Amino acid sequence: MKIAFIGTHGVGKTTLCYDLAALLKRQDIHLDIVKEVARLSPLPINRKTSLEAQLWILTTQVAEEIRSAAHHRVVVCDRSVLDNYAYMVFACGRQRPIERFVDWWIRSYDLLFKVPLANGVTSEDGVRDTDAFFMRSIDRLVSELLEEKKIAHQVLPQGQRERWVEIVRDVVLGSPALVQKQL
Repeated sequence: MKIAFIGTHGVGKTTLCYDLAALLKRQDIHLDIVKEVARLSPLPINRKTSLEAQLWILTTQVAEEIRSAAHHRVVVCDRSVLDNYAYMVFACGRQRPIERFVDWWIRSYDLLFKVPLANGVTSEDGVRDTDAFFMRSIDRLVSELLEEKKIAHQVLPQGQRERWVEIVRDVVLGSPALVQKQL
């Protein structure tokens, strides 16, 4: 089973990954987290990125998901190929051959959770860009791609951050995909 938290940077996806992993591990569910790979990029990210940098990020994401799924029943992803593609679109425009691959790979996720952009200011972490326009643009692109491609996903409720992990846990534990993995 593969679960991904999607959306712009700085909205709490990483925290949700770790919180969900802790809850699922208490249920004796064998899992791994695929961490955000953009931080590992040898090339510029954020607004200074390039097509090559975004290709590296997207392909590394896929490679990490494959590696993780080979050894774990459940894979929790801090991003999906769709949000990685949104950064590429923002920086370089639509790349149709890559988009076809993204359209195919996005079907490998069992559950997608869109983490909303809060109205507050994101804390500086020294890596991700805190420019509000940039963050809103990525958030909007992710939402537009989800709608355009009719990708099934759940949007976590704005203003209810303290409930997100319980909402996600309940969906995951009730998912037919998890039940099939347990058989």
